[in-house]
Amino acid sequence: MELPLDELIELPEPVESESILSRLPPEAKKWAESLPWVQRRYVLSLCHLMCAATPEMRTEFLDDYTADGLISKVLEDRDTKQKVREHLQKFRIDTDLSTSLLRSYIRQFYIHSAQDMRRQPDLYLESALRLVMSTEERNSVFNYILGFELIKMMFRMSWHQHEKLYRLQRNQDAFLQTYIRPIQYTHRINKIIVPKDEHLFFARRDYYVQKPVIGDKKLVELAIATFTTETTTAFGFSIIRHPHSLVFDYDYIFEAEQEVFSYSE
Repeated sequence: MELPLDELIELPEPVESESILSRLPPEAKKWAESLPWVQRRYVLSLCHLMCAATPEMRTEFLDDYTADGLISKVLEDRDTKQKVREHLQKFRIDTDLSTSLLRSYIRQFYIHSAQDMRRQPDLYLESALRLVMSTEERNSVFNYILGFELIKMMFRMSWHQHEKLYRLQRNQDAFLQTYIRPIQYTHRINKIIVPKDEHLFFARRDYYVQKPVIGDKKLVELAIATFTTETTTAFGFSIIRHPHSLVFDYDYIFEAEQEVFSYSE
């Protein structure tokens, strides 16, 4: 039975200690109040450790404590899984939605959330609780996977391919500012693409068609650092909900780079 998150999560500020249990769902409140003193000490110890832990330690704990159960629940959403598989095939992304991949993505989701929440650390456990307790939030794991796989694909595109991709979109400027500009900025500051004399026509040609070379581990780190979990999940969700929200032509975008800029001798 799903727990009502509006009762569990939305705590007023400040919260009086005596009101915390009253904010729990009835089943959880009854369980907590029925615990003998020794077991209540265990609960208090866990609360203390979670509050004092770093985001990385919380991530490791949540992964160890929840991942197996979450995977079994996530796999129940067969319709969304099938839609994600079809979209990955459409974008020519060779990713198998295996159980091991789901487990690694759930762990990554915690890591990604932890990094996001360094700016708002009080919201970190809220994010984790929603994933654990809400069917809707668990189903969004597939949205996150699709969004992240597409972001990885774009990270490995040349800037010329970026241009071809965003020019296909109905809202070119929004797509450019939301996805392409942040990726290209990350390319620049990590010296993956180094524009030399970018304002010179002939010099621009060389770096503009350069294919980024990024290892798998580095690629994940850069994608996490560049986009929030919210942006990543929303990207995947928009495509699952509206299949044509991302206009894509693989042959056009990835055609062999000829002479991109024609010029006279």
